[in-house]
Amino acid sequence: LYLDLLVKSKFNGKRWELPTRVYARPLELYPGKKIEPYLIEKELKRLGYISSSVVAKSGTFLRKGDRFYIFTRKFTFWDGEEPAKRVRLLIRNGEVLSIKDLSRGKRYLSIIRLDPILIGSFYPKTNEDRILIKLKDTPKLLIYALISIEDKNYYKHHGIDPKALIRALLANIRAGATVQGGSTITQQLVKNFYLSSERTLWRKLNEAIMAILLELHYSKDEILETYINEVFLGQQGRYAVHGFALASEFYFGRPLNELKLHHFALLAGIVKGPSYYNPKRHPKRALKRRNQVIDAMVRNGYITAEEAEAAKKRKLGVVKHAGLHTRFYPAFMDLVRRQLREDYKESDITTEGLKVFSTLSPYVQEMVEKGVQKGLSSLERRRGLKRGTLQCAVVVTNPKNGDVLAIIGGRNSSMYGFNRALDAVRQIGSLIKPAVYLTAIEEGYTLITPIRDYPISLRQKNGSIWRPKNYDHTYHGVVPLHVALSHSYNLATVRLGLKIGLKDVLITLKKLGVKRKIDKYPSMLLGAVSMTPFEVTQMYQSIASGGFYTPLRAIRAVVTSDGLPLKRYGISVKKVFSSESIFLLNTMLKEVVKEGTGRPLRYLLNRDIEVAGKTGTTNDLRDSWFAGFTNEYLSVVWVGRDDNKPCGLTGSSGALRIWADIMNLLRPSSIVLIKPTGIEYVLIDPVSNLRANSYCENAVAFPFIKGTAPIKMASCEKRYFYIKNKEKKKRRKGILQWLRDLF
Repeated sequence: LYLDLLVKSKFNGKRWELPTRVYARPLELYPGKKIEPYLIEKELKRLGYISSSVVAKSGTFLRKGDRFYIFTRKFTFWDGEEPAKRVRLLIRNGEVLSIKDLSRGKRYLSIIRLDPILIGSFYPKTNEDRILIKLKDTPKLLIYALISIEDKNYYKHHGIDPKALIRALLANIRAGATVQGGSTITQQLVKNFYLSSERTLWRKLNEAIMAILLELHYSKDEILETYINEVFLGQQGRYAVHGFALASEFYFGRPLNELKLHHFALLAGIVKGPSYYNPKRHPKRALKRRNQVIDAMVRNGYITAEEAEAAKKRKLGVVKHAGLHTRFYPAFMDLVRRQLREDYKESDITTEGLKVFSTLSPYVQEMVEKGVQKGLSSLERRRGLKRGTLQCAVVVTNPKNGDVLAIIGGRNSSMYGFNRALDAVRQIGSLIKPAVYLTAIEEGYTLITPIRDYPISLRQKNGSIWRPKNYDHTYHGVVPLHVALSHSYNLATVRLGLKIGLKDVLITLKKLGVKRKIDKYPSMLLGAVSMTPFEVTQMYQSIASGGFYTPLRAIRAVVTSDGLPLKRYGISVKKVFSSESIFLLNTMLKEVVKEGTGRPLRYLLNRDIEVAGKTGTTNDLRDSWFAGFTNEYLSVVWVGRDDNKPCGLTGSSGALRIWADIMNLLRPSSIVLIKPTGIEYVLIDPVSNLRANSYCENAVAFPFIKGTAPIKMASCEKRYFYIKNKEKKKRRKGILQWLRDLF
């Protein structure tokens, strides 16, 4: 009675704890999309698509120059199922020209979506991993291979096979050792599903009784389906690979329905001893076992001798990489887990088999990792630092919607550990200054409003005197607002911040998305404020997006293991600053790169593109920052040391260079600032900062919020005629001197 209750309770209840699977963003292709052909091919290979001269099966493709023939896979997304399609894709000059569906009436498609790359999982405490599959979806050849080698009388016996037991006993007696087992598939399931691995007569007796009880209560198909999902087939580190669906990904890098006869035979052969017959470690042993399975399939009439001979000639076909995921994204997975915890219990995250569709771009992540490795090595060589001295954190987002495309928590991006992108709280230096200048613009300042860049002394609450200095240890007199920001003048910024009010600057920071408590001290105006790189990215996201606060998101949607939608993480947008104010600020941030502290980008970038950004440097050169954005990417880079000792790098000599290395690999397009209707351009005389007339030379067109530009015209006439007369006298004097020299 006890054994009967045990059999029914577990089989009727929740059979397995399933890990949550996290997927990268799916690659969407549509006419007009900018993408190079090699990137499409790279994505297909990441997904395990096979290059083939005949594209007749799901998961295959053929590339002919700028033309692709792709047989996509069926995949269930958060918004429904995407059927498999055979399509022809044309690329011209790095842009998708057309997509033709070759499998459904040869019509043209507006968009296709490839299945997403699996980037990681959150595992249960059992450390078991599996992908569930229904029996009706299991390839017949796999079932035939399994039954042939493990239990040829499966559909004839009632849980135990007396003939098989006697046959195994005689074989073992003749060999003088255990060379053959007599356990049925049902008995194997009972042993793995219910019992311990101890080898005693009592356990063997319980196994036989429970196998009979299992077959008494459940159908053969139900038992076989459970076995197909339960059987242990390998080990990846500390995670156990269970079930044939996951084993297919583990050994071949492809879904089960894309395998062929020789693959199925190998999987069925591994069942006897996943470690002993591991094809990655013991290929000869595994090959021999695979061929035994193929021979058994012939004996049982499932395949012909000709099919068997052809299958035996095939290689094992095992993928070279050593696991289910060829890449690891620990920093990004850390962010996903934290965002999931806002809506789900930890037990749900690790046991319910959720499918999480993330925002990660594997391509962007790869380019960021390469850029960081190149940049850090170069900085350490140039500074004569021991390799590994410097650390780095990078966050890359889409400035339009706040999607986190890539994230690196340290120089070794594939290792779990301290996630500097999310947890390294460091002073941000001059990265805070755009908030000061944005506050000033909101309060009526223009780009040419004069700011005093003179020494200043302030008595602090503890009685000490704070005397800020410019980085170049000099002062620059009265300068226009745009020059003060682009050249990052500290004295001008402090005077400006005190004039507009620290409270208003704090309000601006909060509106930009800074949630951390900041003390209201004058030193905060120069970045005596500590944040993580992720928090800085959130702040600059509101600037790069045109004044809209959009919470950074790493998750697009979550569905159940059955594909039912649980939650969509839509884009939340709130307008926090006027388009006009942000336009003026971003105009100044472009000037930072053109003429200010970010000007090294002009020769570091290998393409002539326009960028907006800001450098950041902290006291004693402990932290090097750069936040910059193009049309497609916003990226924040931090460089420093974990021991908080000086790294000897300014924002422009450190983080900016790594930012450039990353962008040279990503090849973005120039930032495009769309002029709001409330902005007008006015020619300004640079000498008087008044409206220029036709006599004003070197006049510059500055953007103004309508109604704020100077009304008074510059008196350039006197200066113009004075200069002209001076030039005439100089020319006349030159002619007279020439005549004297001649005669």
